[in-house]
Amino acid sequence: MAFERIARTARHGFRRSPSGASARTTEKDMLCERASTRKYCSVPSLESEMRNNNLSYLSSISKVNHNSFWSRGISITPNYQFPSAERIVEESDSECNDPKYPGLEATRPSEKPRVVVLGTGWAACRFLKGLDTKVYDVVCISPRNHMVFTPLLASTCVGTLEFRSVAEPVSRIQSALATSPSSYFYMASCVGLDTDKHEVYCETVSDGGLSHEPYRFKVAYDKLVIAAGAEPLTFGIKGVKEHAFFLRDVNHAQEIRKKLLLNLMLSEHPGISEEERKRILHCVVIGGGPTGVEFSGELSDFIMKDVQERYTHVKDYIKVTLIEANEILSSFDVGLRQYATNHLTKAGVRLMRGVVKEVHPKKIVLNDGTDVPYGLLVWSTGVGPSEFVKKLNLPKSPGGRIGVDGWMRVPSVEDVFALGDCAGFLEQTGRPVLPALAQVAEREGKFLVELFNRIGKQDAGKAFSARDIPLGEQFVYKHLGSMATVGGYKALVDLRQSKDAKGISLAGFLSWFIWRSAYLTRVVSWRNRFYVAVNWATTLVFGRDNSRIG
Repeated sequence: MAFERIARTARHGFRRSPSGASARTTEKDMLCERASTRKYCSVPSLESEMRNNNLSYLSSISKVNHNSFWSRGISITPNYQFPSAERIVEESDSECNDPKYPGLEATRPSEKPRVVVLGTGWAACRFLKGLDTKVYDVVCISPRNHMVFTPLLASTCVGTLEFRSVAEPVSRIQSALATSPSSYFYMASCVGLDTDKHEVYCETVSDGGLSHEPYRFKVAYDKLVIAAGAEPLTFGIKGVKEHAFFLRDVNHAQEIRKKLLLNLMLSEHPGISEEERKRILHCVVIGGGPTGVEFSGELSDFIMKDVQERYTHVKDYIKVTLIEANEILSSFDVGLRQYATNHLTKAGVRLMRGVVKEVHPKKIVLNDGTDVPYGLLVWSTGVGPSEFVKKLNLPKSPGGRIGVDGWMRVPSVEDVFALGDCAGFLEQTGRPVLPALAQVAEREGKFLVELFNRIGKQDAGKAFSARDIPLGEQFVYKHLGSMATVGGYKALVDLRQSKDAKGISLAGFLSWFIWRSAYLTRVVSWRNRFYVAVNWATTLVFGRDNSRIG
């Protein structure tokens, strides 16, 4: 095998010269060299590259003596994960020179402490917005440079809102990322972290724009906030990732809109059979949570108000089916669930009970053997831990999220915090794992940034400096209620603090007005509030835009 040949060559080099390791050090060695007391070093994507013997890009990374990795006064000794690499170390006591990533080194005592934030979702952006940049430098790392206002994302799929109305650039949320000389935004994905060295390892998102790819770099931190979000749950069902659309990001909404409009235009072509026309105009939504119900409502509005006028040749063929294993909107009051069921049925949405067994390019198969042909399939069955979170060697909460305590700290490691959909309370805290909701993430971000600002003013922002600082009260979440629109100027407002509690429940036009007013005030910037208000007014007067661009 290629890796064992490398090991034999390295072993031979060690016997001949003390410097033989410098030219043959593996990438894994470089990233996982650490103190003998180290507990956590996680570089998931690089482990897979080692297994595939993909070492081609090492030649472009400069070599330095490993002593330069002494970031905070701890002695460094190699620690390897691979048996063949362990044999190399056993055969020689020589120190070796390791390749080194470019990037930001540890802060000096005279510099402000550096906070690294992974993600640009609700939790991350609320944290960034409130961070005192007079006390901290901040580095944000994310594959996207904007926050998505997810409650209004379904409206963009059918042209009620334009995409820019729900996207807020992160540099507008925290201006220091654009103006401060020591604060940065990096459009990249985090591929690993070393909690003892206080470093994160990243891979740029460049889409072929760089001469050397994949381009990787590191960022040293004093405090790390992991708010990397979650991924759609597919339950391992065959064909979901290949054939279904998710609705978590702006690019998802763009793809859904293009597919919907394409199907409408294709269905008018001459020679299309009745059966094929019915299939490509059948929109199937899997999942009866708020996202699935709101998308179904928006789609039914689009059909009743715009398709009827602009696609008269096929207006009688387009249908919407919502498939849910149990009841739709299960977290809402029983009366509101019944109202939503009746309204959607009246609006032409077919409600089905069923569990998807597998997904094919033109049909889905349910557990009872029923075939459901489709032209557009939207998958909205909740979220779960991302592959990045799963592979991190950190404590986990029930459900696989990163485990945190009452102050959103990750136990067993220093200066690491986790927020939002990627974090959950550890079982030993006695607290339930909170739902993956925007209001949960936002309030966690607000809690943690207040904590950071408080300890920063006590000169505890540097690495390892907050051990003896009192952190104050732990995070307490109180549910403020739930809202969902069902189309036709109707919505649901459930102000109960829990599923079994008593409280105010409203449905109808008044609820729709409350829903729109509440979300208009929650949009991050005045610029986007203006966009949203203008888009709503334009749609009301002129109808939805049905241009297919891209």
